[in-house]
Amino acid sequence: MDTSESSTEEETTPREEKPARRGWRRFAMDTRPLRHPAYRRLWSSTIVTAVGSQLTAVAVPKQIYDITGSSAWVGYASLAGLLPLMVFALWGGAIADSMDRRKLLLLTNSGIAVTSLLFWVQAVTGLESVAVLMVLLAMQQAFWGLNAPARNASIARLVPAEELTAANALGSTVMQTGQVVGPLLAGALIPVVGLPELYLIDAVALCVTVWAVYKLPSLPPLATQTKRRAGVREIAAGFRYIALHKVLLLSFLADIIAMVLGMPRALFPQLASETYAPYGEGLALGLLFAAIPIGAVLGGLFSGTFSRARRHGWMVIGAVVAWGAAITGFGLSDSLWLAVAFLALAGVADMVSMVFRGAILLSAATDEMRGRMQGVFTVVVAGGPRLADVLHGTAGSAFGPRAAVAGGGLLVVAVMLGLAAAVPALRRYRV
Repeated sequence: MDTSESSTEEETTPREEKPARRGWRRFAMDTRPLRHPAYRRLWSSTIVTAVGSQLTAVAVPKQIYDITGSSAWVGYASLAGLLPLMVFALWGGAIADSMDRRKLLLLTNSGIAVTSLLFWVQAVTGLESVAVLMVLLAMQQAFWGLNAPARNASIARLVPAEELTAANALGSTVMQTGQVVGPLLAGALIPVVGLPELYLIDAVALCVTVWAVYKLPSLPPLATQTKRRAGVREIAAGFRYIALHKVLLLSFLADIIAMVLGMPRALFPQLASETYAPYGEGLALGLLFAAIPIGAVLGGLFSGTFSRARRHGWMVIGAVVAWGAAITGFGLSDSLWLAVAFLALAGVADMVSMVFRGAILLSAATDEMRGRMQGVFTVVVAGGPRLADVLHGTAGSAFGPRAAVAGGGLLVVAVMLGLAAAVPALRRYRV
């Protein structure tokens, strides 16, 4: 497999060709990674927690708003979780490269489960303290920041290299499905069981994850790796590694370009109340927020169309350009249904981008660096949309929401094509 960031050759090591899938199976999701018991356990646990985590993601801002009656406090809580997430994701990446990743997953998943249980305790006792909620949210995000790099880096040890793309597609599809089903389920459950029980359901779901991780094989650093401490020096070494491997740097930049310049979610409320008001503001707002995840899920379900592609660099470039073009179409749409269609197409493009960027991170980095690469990946994925909220909110106020959205989409296309033309490493990367 070609893991060089500056490779200019088109030749690859010959490999045994497997029979091509025929008929509709060519388009269906590639499920080969599920044949491996360890990966299957990890993936199956994600099905449960992808929905459970969204219950808490809905319950926390709902509870804060019920206590304060202020959307501003909801925003402050989001920021309270961002800093620990970023710090602990970077540190967690270094830890994941220095210890048994299975043990780290056991500790962090248990920590997240305990935090969810504490969320339930404060809610069921009627504490009504925003400060306590923000502290618990910071704890939860810190544990998640420690968990995500180890979880993602472990995939390359659980499936063969040629199945990494399919494994990423399976995992990303489950997470996107959770973003659609979870909030809908939360909205249905709150009137029936009450808000506190959402936290309890999440805690129980996390017990399933802990059991699944317990059944994984040990994932210590490879025998060829030297022992190291997970400190600032190791985190800095990870950033130097990215700087020296252009394909890794470009994969991060591609996501930053797409999300910071082209994620318009901050403008959804204004568009729903102004541009799409004739359709009903509530309906419009719900459809706008749901369209991208629904498109991503559909892209995952039909990921057999791209999961066997070998030119991973071109797939990332094409996906980001397609995202920008779809966002531009959304910004120019007068019809709500056309707007939703463009957002769904953007979701498909986002799924393709996620799958191949994730595959590049797992294949182009050595195992001793995968945890730190996933730590940076976590920070980029979490921070990009939040920066986009600020940028698009400001641009929407200055130029109007539709102009801001369309302009951001065009910038994504222009900047991504310019970067691909100027730096050939991503274009040339293939497996």
